[in-house]
Parts: sequence; C-alpha cells; structure tokens
Amino acid sequence: MKAMKWMLALVAMVLAVVSCSQKKEAPKSKVLVLYYSQTSNTKTVALEIANKLGADIEEIVAVNPYDGDFEATINRCMQEREKGTKPEIKPIAANLDDYDTIFIGYPVWFGTFAPPMAAFLDQADLSGKKIVPFCTFGSGGLNTSVKELAAKQPKAEILPGYGVRAARVAAIPNEVDQFLKAGGFIEGEYVVLEDFPEQQPVSEEQSAIFDKAVGDYPMIHAKATKFASRAVPGGTEYLFTAVDLPRETTAVQTTPPPAEMQIYVLALEGEDPVFTQVLR
Repeated sequence: MKAMKWMLALVAMVLAVVSCSQKKEAPKSKVLVLYYSQTSNTKTVALEIANKLGADIEEIVAVNPYDGDFEATINRCMQEREKGTKPEIKPIAANLDDYDTIFIGYPVWFGTFAPPMAAFLDQADLSGKKIVPFCTFGSGGLNTSVKELAAKQPKAEILPGYGVRAARVAAIPNEVDQFLKAGGFIEGEYVVLEDFPEQQPVSEEQSAIFDKAVGDYPMIHAKATKFASRAVPGGTEYLFTAVDLPRETTAVQTTPPPAEMQIYVLALEGEDPVFTQVLR
C-alpha cells in the first residue's frame, strides 16, 4: 500500500512539472495582414497571404473613399499632395500590441504607398514589430515605397517585400507561395535564383524582347541599352538597363535629360514576354 501511494505521488509530481513547463512556453507569434486596396488587386494579395499563414486580416478604410475613376483618383491625390494633406481613415479594430509580425499592403501611387496607408503610418507606432511590405503597381514602386516606410517607422524591422504588377494578378498565388517560403513564414521548397551575370550590350534579338514586353505601356518610352539574363522555372528572366526616349514637345517645353532605369522582363515558354517591375 505504501509503495502504491509513493507511485501515485511520483506521478502527480511529474504531471505538475510537465504542466508548469507547458505554461512557461512562449506564445506563438501572431501575424496580422493589414492592407489598403482601391481596385481589389492589393486585396487579392492580402487574402492570399492571410490564407496561407492563417493570419488575422484587416482593411484600412478611408472615411471619404477614393471611389472615382482613375483620372478622378489621380486628380484628388495630386490636390492632396499639393496641400500636404492626407485622407482621414477609420480606426482599425486590431490591437497592434497583439502582433509580432505585420504584413503591410498597399497600391503604389506616385511612386509610393497610397495616401490612406500614408495616413495610417503617420498615426501608428510599429516600434519593435517585424514589418513585411507588399504592394501592387502599374510599373514599379516597391523599392521606393519601402524606403519611405522605413523612414516613417524607423524603430520597426522592415523585412524584404513583395510587389506585383496589377496586370499580372494571375501570377499572385504562385509568387506569394514562393515569397512566403523564401522568407521562412511557411515550410516547403522554393526556387533559389542565381544572380544576374554582368550586363552586356543588347543585340537586335534582346531589343525585340524588350520592345515586346513594354509594348504600348504609356509610362515607359525607352530604349534598352544593356541586358543580363538568367534561367527561371519555365523560361528566362531578363534585367534590362534602358534610357528614356525623347517625347514630342511644344516650342515652350524643354526636354529633360534621358533617365536611366532598370526593367525586369519575364519570358516564359509559349508566352509573350512581359515586364514585371521598373526600378527608377
């Protein structure tokens, strides 16, 4: 009987130790996906990220929405920039103190995050948080917007971000999957691309690929001068250096000096080449 009581006491002690050790375990890191979207492109990326991570998600909403057409939105945004004002946004429901990692998503307007996101970043304190930017754009802006984000939140840790052209929404599921795996947010295999080799002068063949990729996109009027290429799953990725071509001007206008830019082009087998990002 004494032996039985001793054994029961020992089991109770072991269970108590296990229980205490479990209570001392660090809580699982919580992730929030916070985004602003006007046309639903950024929302598409936000939902993809949140679904893959099982993260909380919330949308930033302007009190007076940008609900006009493209031209109306641009005109309003220009007026706000000239006045130095930002739109009022509705308070978010999420308590930022509850999250260690926050994915911040936005469309790029005028080379940086849209005004509602700028308004949020002016109000919020993300000190000590890990911030993962993601954005949608017409031609580019991930690099410039991330620099401004870091300037607005200097005490946050800004991790590598993801950007995608609005014209390439079909690529979002696969690219987001690869991005999250490469960042260590989810497990799984991902493709590690080789660095681009040194650029070389373009030939007629590469010039044709570049011209086909930029097509009639109105914001790009340039000529490729140098290129480098690397293999990617299903095709080839090019990095072109290009310079602006002169545009038609009136007698009173002056032509600015040609600007140099970097343009990434993806040429998959059986598909027309497309540009994926412009770095100015």
